[in-house]
Amino acid sequence: MLRLTVLLFVGLFAMSRPVTAAELLVSAAASLTDAFKSIGGEFARSHPRDKVVFNFAASDVLVKQIAEGAPVDVFASADEAAMDKAAKAKLILASTRTNFAGNRLVLAVPMDSPLRFSSLDELNAKAIRRIAISQPATVPVGRYAKAVLDQARLWEPLRERLIYTQNVRQTLDYLARGEVDVGFVYVTDAALIKEKVRVALEVTTTRPVLYPIAVTMASKNAHLGREFVDLVKASAGQSILQNFGFTKP
Repeated sequence: MLRLTVLLFVGLFAMSRPVTAAELLVSAAASLTDAFKSIGGEFARSHPRDKVVFNFAASDVLVKQIAEGAPVDVFASADEAAMDKAAKAKLILASTRTNFAGNRLVLAVPMDSPLRFSSLDELNAKAIRRIAISQPATVPVGRYAKAVLDQARLWEPLRERLIYTQNVRQTLDYLARGEVDVGFVYVTDAALIKEKVRVALEVTTTRPVLYPIAVTMASKNAHLGREFVDLVKASAGQSILQNFGFTKP
């Protein structure tokens, strides 16, 4: 009888203990900062016991972090090239990879700038001395920008005027403070501070601006990671993304 009572007590104690909360680490491109924070809030409402932690940076930097052992569960990139690197290094679960959003590349200027553009060729104007562009070697927006400048045969002529940034948000900061004359950003970034920055020209990229997402191979919360990816793809996630100016892929 005593043994039965003890077993019942142990069982009731185990049932009464709170379920251990899981922490989901999502590493995402800097341009996704505001949209993903909002999606994170939506995710939290349906997963009140769990916690979503975000890490925002340039996509290639995030790939390097994952490769070096960062405990990332979900990776969202601003281009397919960065995700391809992660796939080649077997850092992601290939079956979970999907494109979830699109964006547009623009030339932006400080709000009080007198500059107007009808084509990229006008970047050659002597009045333009500082052009902000994210590092093409590590940042998707920089790769998109370099590709269009190469196509227009402007990369070499403009090289001495280029100011390299660590990610698209740093370019946006430079523009907002008037520290550069013009910069390459996504339309979604420019829309965040319309009172300080305006779009001067929408740029046609050599390939579509696409955002892929995937659960990482080393994720300790792969099931939860899949649920986050599902939310991003679902109507609720897509609605949030579109409210921030992203398009469907």
